[in-house]
Amino acid sequence: MSKKIKVLTAVCLLMGITAGLAEYTGPHLRASVRETEASEEILRAPDISAEGAILIEAGDGSVIYEKNADKKLYPASTTKIMTALTAFEIMDEIGADLDSCVLIPAAAAGEEGSSAYLREGEKVTLRELMYAMMLQSGNDAANAVAICCGGTMERFVERMNEKAKELGCTSTNFVNPSGLFNSEHYTTARDLSAISREALKTEEFRIIVSSGQWKSPDSGRIFRNKNKTIFEYDGATGIKIGFTEDSGRTLAASAKRDGRELIAVVLRAPDWFSDAYKLLDYGFAREASS
Repeated sequence: MSKKIKVLTAVCLLMGITAGLAEYTGPHLRASVRETEASEEILRAPDISAEGAILIEAGDGSVIYEKNADKKLYPASTTKIMTALTAFEIMDEIGADLDSCVLIPAAAAGEEGSSAYLREGEKVTLRELMYAMMLQSGNDAANAVAICCGGTMERFVERMNEKAKELGCTSTNFVNPSGLFNSEHYTTARDLSAISREALKTEEFRIIVSSGQWKSPDSGRIFRNKNKTIFEYDGATGIKIGFTEDSGRTLAASAKRDGRELIAVVLRAPDWFSDAYKLLDYGFAREASS
């Protein structure tokens, strides 16, 4: 074989090998690029609809993400997180528990908005009232809890505000235990996350807000959790939704994965559940990538 033919043969072989390598590695390189882009996308701070939002570590309260977290907004029924927290605190003080029975006061029955359909004078346990309040979001149940634990609605609301100050919530003020709209009834995403974090320290609270459904053995009432996070999000642990026309959609959602729990709060959020899931995904992805 001539020298010229040998050179041409070598060149052809080299070109064939190069083409083969390109054919083999091309798809793999493209897949790797797509994976990298997907990883970068989930690690990018999410674009959410909420006017105010925050994502925190439940363990130490450290902030992972925030958007207008100190803007005063209206909590709607996420107020009931503080109602439950305050009630548990008072129960501890007076030696009561969830099996303690109370009579439904007239001021509680027939409250407007979301209701558990309690009847004046009806005898129920505080356990039933808590489930009615946190799952069904009954405003009548919230009022009953407040009056039965606080003596009067006014005194109980005072305790709610005292507890908020104790937790360092400097931009929060409650005027009722249910979250019905009032221009003087407000909070911030940051404050509500602190309240939620504190409430989740009580095991009985955790059991209630993580329940999909509960049936009262006394009245036969069935309460289904309105917080879809419990049914839709992997590792969800709670906690509460809220809505009024004036307040907008509000949600405090928590989830736990691999021993790490996060709390997302979104206020005035048209896409409330989507917002919360994006934030939780973002928080868990950041940990996984570190």
